[in-house]
Amino acid sequence: MRLSRPQVTASVHAVPEVRFEDQRLTSFAGLVVFQALFQRLRLKERLAAAVSSARTVAYRPHVLVLMMVVHLLLGYRRLRERDYYRDDPLVHRVLGLRRLPDVSTWTRGLSELTSRDIDGLRACNRTLVLERVRTEKLRRVTADFDGSVLSTRGHAEGSAIGYNRQRKGARSYYPLFCTIAQTGQFLDLLHRPGNVHDSRDALGFIETCIGELRAAGAREIETRLDAAFFAEDIAYRLVDLQVRFAISLPFERFPELKNIIEARKTWHRIDDTWSYADLNWRPKSWRGGFRVLAIRRRTPTPRKGPLQLDLFEPRDFEFDFRVILTNKVTDDATTVMEFHHGRGSQEGLFGEAKQHAQLDYVPARRLVVNQAFTLSAMLAHNLSRELQMTADGRLRRDTPKRAARWAFRSLGTLRHLVLQRAGRLTRPEGRLTLTMSGNAAVAEQVTHYLDAAAA
Repeated sequence: MRLSRPQVTASVHAVPEVRFEDQRLTSFAGLVVFQALFQRLRLKERLAAAVSSARTVAYRPHVLVLMMVVHLLLGYRRLRERDYYRDDPLVHRVLGLRRLPDVSTWTRGLSELTSRDIDGLRACNRTLVLERVRTEKLRRVTADFDGSVLSTRGHAEGSAIGYNRQRKGARSYYPLFCTIAQTGQFLDLLHRPGNVHDSRDALGFIETCIGELRAAGAREIETRLDAAFFAEDIAYRLVDLQVRFAISLPFERFPELKNIIEARKTWHRIDDTWSYADLNWRPKSWRGGFRVLAIRRRTPTPRKGPLQLDLFEPRDFEFDFRVILTNKVTDDATTVMEFHHGRGSQEGLFGEAKQHAQLDYVPARRLVVNQAFTLSAMLAHNLSRELQMTADGRLRRDTPKRAARWAFRSLGTLRHLVLQRAGRLTRPEGRLTLTMSGNAAVAEQVTHYLDAAAA
């Protein structure tokens, strides 16, 4: 259909007069899809069971935690930014409140949580993720473990100065996370100060997560770990738990391994970039029984300048080297290499959660408030994935790198396309109605998620 210029253009010069009135308007009409998801998951009831209710404030603690989850879903960071949606009627309905608490009331109520309440919130998050594992009947589950730095500008309780690549000398937390590669969700975390090594208390945490996955029906469990977790007790315990693993091996702890690789003449080709060699080597104090796979990558251009790590890692101007310890003795080298390289998806998961769910933010001085905030960020991220898994089918089977089985949109994209939509709450003929713009694309998305949540 051809349109003339007068049909398309309009002369607009006047700036409209601005008025602010209570019109039962909401800026987050798309939040209704998460309200339906919360009801299907019985999220409010689960949170109420996870935390105790003996509090002195007027607001129940599970409502304060749910408010923090909604706060992060809406895209806000600082707790004081609740002032920008405090009158939103749809937010009130999702939380079951007539008015939102002040920031001081909110933080004071959260500070009364106990370590037992935090353990309850962790268990609630684990239950939601494990239910998805059962629903999808995932026979193979890949659980990745790694720590991530959460920096703070102040002196938050329980924080410490440790290794911080981005902000040197800053106090921080260094929690250990367990993520599920197939669903792209956070299973659990172990909260720690920022001055501990990656492997601090890691063995007990790994055992707990593996046990939970086994109880959820996972027949085959895999894990990928970086060099910080290279330890004899971890490797042999994973064997006892019947977990298939791949662990990066640190060169700086074994100088003789560097000499063996540099003297190696025979390498088997994988492709134009990668080649490998199986090494008949093990640490002297170990009992053996593992496969040690050396991999080298051809670098595209020579490196210029001095190599600061040449005392520890075997390097030259043509190849980079790495070594993997694994109990995947029957798989070919290409399969093992791609499986281990797939752990990079966990870094992407951390980056997405920090960018869109504010996982990297430390809001308060009290340790228990910061722990609750981190768990709320994990819940917000997991719920965005749960919404999409409920509505959409799997995209792929397990790939060699164990990519997520769904084509997920980030929480930021969901927020932009669905959540941040204007709407009006009315009661025509006594029936509560949310009216949104007649945009066909928005209507299709919102209806799609609502139907899935109600199914």
